[in-house]
Amino acid sequence: MQDLDIPIFKKTYDLYNEFYGLRNGVPKQDRFTIWQRCENLILEILEYILDASRLSKIEKLPILQKASTKLNLLRVFLRLCKDTKVLDSKKYIRLEQNVDEIGRMLGGWIKSTKDR
Repeated sequence: MQDLDIPIFKKTYDLYNEFYGLRNGVPKQDRFTIWQRCENLILEILEYILDASRLSKIEKLPILQKASTKLNLLRVFLRLCKDTKVLDSKKYIRLEQNVDEIGRMLGGWIKSTKDR
């Protein structure tokens, strides 16, 4: 499946794996609220990336913009996880760096789609 070879897909896939790996260290009360919401957002972003990779250039832009909106929402929820001590600062920084890189990749994809 060639869709799985695109770098932004790999990076988002890795983000989910890392996020999932942290799950057992999260208090149960948070695991089924904000943590679950973050997990779902990452999965939605992954889904949008796969969808966009299969669409024509004209159809890609709205899907990529939805992915960007979800990514921004994920940033807010991750910050909330840090502020409420669900995530320690070290884990937050590592996740946020990955989210930032995905954001740059997504921004570049959006820009290249608009330019065509």
